[in-house]
Amino acid sequence: MKRSKGDVISVNYILTKLVNVGVFPVTVPTSPSQPSFFQSTLPSIRSNLTSPSYASIWPEIITATPSTFTLQTVIASLFTHIKKVEGLDALASARTVAKEEALLLSGILGRMTKDSDDLWDTMNAVLLGREWTVGHARIFVCWVAGCERNQFDVEALETLLGNVVDLWTNADHIRHSLLNKHHYITALLLLTISYISAPGVSSAAIKNLAFSPLFIKSISTYLTHLDPSVRRCGMMIAEEVARGAGKKLDFADWDGENDGKAWCKAIRVLTKERDIDAEIVEDSGNEAGEGAKNVNIREQPAPPSIPSQGNLPKVTKPQDRTALVQDVTEYDSDDSLTGYITSPSSSRSPSPTPSELEEIEKDPTLRVTQKKIARPVYLAQLGDMIRPAGGLKPEAEEDEAQKQQVALDVAEEQIRRKRSYGTELEENAVNLVYGLIGLQDSYELEGFSQKRQAALNALVACCPRKAALAMIEEFFKNQYSAEQRYAILNALALGARELASLPIPETPAMQTPERISFTSKRLPPMLHHKYLTAADQQLVAAPVQNLLEGISREAIDKGRDAAAEKVPAYVRERQLRIKKPARITEVTKDGTVTRPQSSQMMARPATVFTDVAAEYFICPLINRFWLFLRDEQTREARTAQQPTLHQYKGSGTGLILNALVLSHFMATLAVLVHAARHAKEWLAIVAPDALELAVTVGTRPLSSGEGEDEDADDNLPGGQASAKGKEAALLTTSLELALVVLDGCVDLDGGRTMSLEHTALVLGVSEWAEEVLSRLEKGIKMLGGGGVQEMKLRRAAAGVVLKADEVTSRWKRSMIDVLSNA
Repeated sequence: MKRSKGDVISVNYILTKLVNVGVFPVTVPTSPSQPSFFQSTLPSIRSNLTSPSYASIWPEIITATPSTFTLQTVIASLFTHIKKVEGLDALASARTVAKEEALLLSGILGRMTKDSDDLWDTMNAVLLGREWTVGHARIFVCWVAGCERNQFDVEALETLLGNVVDLWTNADHIRHSLLNKHHYITALLLLTISYISAPGVSSAAIKNLAFSPLFIKSISTYLTHLDPSVRRCGMMIAEEVARGAGKKLDFADWDGENDGKAWCKAIRVLTKERDIDAEIVEDSGNEAGEGAKNVNIREQPAPPSIPSQGNLPKVTKPQDRTALVQDVTEYDSDDSLTGYITSPSSSRSPSPTPSELEEIEKDPTLRVTQKKIARPVYLAQLGDMIRPAGGLKPEAEEDEAQKQQVALDVAEEQIRRKRSYGTELEENAVNLVYGLIGLQDSYELEGFSQKRQAALNALVACCPRKAALAMIEEFFKNQYSAEQRYAILNALALGARELASLPIPETPAMQTPERISFTSKRLPPMLHHKYLTAADQQLVAAPVQNLLEGISREAIDKGRDAAAEKVPAYVRERQLRIKKPARITEVTKDGTVTRPQSSQMMARPATVFTDVAAEYFICPLINRFWLFLRDEQTREARTAQQPTLHQYKGSGTGLILNALVLSHFMATLAVLVHAARHAKEWLAIVAPDALELAVTVGTRPLSSGEGEDEDADDNLPGGQASAKGKEAALLTTSLELALVVLDGCVDLDGGRTMSLEHTALVLGVSEWAEEVLSRLEKGIKMLGGGGVQEMKLRRAAAGVVLKADEVTSRWKRSMIDVLSNA
């Protein structure tokens, strides 16, 4: 029957009405009372698409839909109600389901061609504007490719590739999209690349993409992302595009299962074959029904046929193996079964077991050329093993790995043991700092990073006056990597908390050595590492960030509960002044009175952190940063008039002013300031210097290249730099440092010293935090924000606003007098 144009218009009118009343939901209904068009009609549509007359109705209706909104809603509802495909399942059954659903989309929506401009606009809004799964990505790519190998459409795939690349390379998508959206877009791009770069397909799209400046720039943006899972999405696409273009690129960082490595491995296995190559074969003998289907992949050979048990000849003695083999041989012309049963055993000797290999390795007669490395007795010997004074001799290269392993195994124990042994530790501390920081894992030693971190922590805790200053000086040199700088900052923070008798994270780098642990208290080493929880792994990766998060949360909660548990000031002062005398006193012969010391006082370290915090930790760290920043900005100013190619950019120099390392620097400083709040210099020196650094880093551009890809905003008060141009992680740690300082001021003197002596600084902090919070409330995106990072930034900004208001409301009248006199 021939359809008129009026019939199509009538159907479109009905669809529009149904869309307006919500019959095309974009999520699967969870209740039977919720109406859904495709949930009710899709089984009937699927069975009727085999009729050519019916199959031509739906594409005609889709192309004639006048409203873009209606069309997008109908298509999004259709995508929601198709069969679910396991995104990373590479089995034949999953590939067949993907191909079947692609054929369903082709029957309803029609084929996607290069010239379908209107349909492409709608599809881009649905495919790329919404968040789908990796299973949907498999169906979409197979549909665009034509669903069948004899209908393979390269031009349509190239169009899809261009649209996906536009979104994948977008800076806002890279920085602000959640991980699920990154996985979907990356899978969509990788599947499209695998279809185009398959053998027998002629296309220059992959080679053009490899040399695209926009694509190359986006890879750099991915590599600077703070989330390692997102970062590996960019690394994987870069490697696959280079391979498709005939080049070789390998980041060599895919061992393990954490940080998105497992997902990347699975998606690579999936793309080795294409869903479009799956064969759908009708099987009429299936008991499930006439429409049941059997699936095979052409590349997989069928298994050899073996006669069933009922067709085998009868054997009177089944235990007689010879008779059974003889009957099977007479029945079947294939002699393969005989070979498997009667073949003689191999003439090769069996492979040695692991225990035998250990005995062979320990045999002294076979280890005549290897000498055992002796454990160092003195710290000078330990320093020579870590950092040879005369350089590495060619004949000593074979023993260097063993020396480093022995040195790292005993380094922490030796340093802590020599803590009270004269001046040996002070004389060798600086040399050990240089050696441990500059040590490279060239031999892939087991537990290298953890053991080095433990030794550095011990140096700071046992010899703070020498080790802390040496580490601070080394941090600002341009010869170290980000991992080495992290080790320095972690050692300063964790060693300082140990000196202050504050709890530190129980990570492998800071735990007591495993050799003194009871065997019954822990699993075997392999199982112990296997069953580490995600929280344990997070503590290992970022101990300083987790410490700062706990400190800032405690400061915010403290302000919330202050009203309920507030003690009058005069009562608190009286409690501090009145001290109970010791019950038992001892009078010596000369008349002096001595008091017994408690066990807690006896256990205190010889050096208390409050005695060395300002002079050896915080002030050198802040002052050295200002000097480094001054030098970098001076170098930038000297080359500012040069061409862009020859201009000096300080943000990448030594990775110190880079947001990734600088945020860790600010977090470390916040932990140090919190641990030193009872030092005598805290209110007068430490607090104002740290607060000034936090405001400067959070509001001023530290380099001419900072935030250069974002629109500048010159309307902020006081000429401040736009908060939009700052990385969210750097803004968060700067605000948390300000929160720690303000909370300490409130605890020590109610904020009096800071409010009256540094009034402008306190008001500036309050204005800065209010501006950041206002921008977040308006929905303005920050660089590197989104997800958990945005939540942390919002919480830190709100905490600073509350603390600053608590300080200013108490001393507002005195602050006004100070400002008027100034």
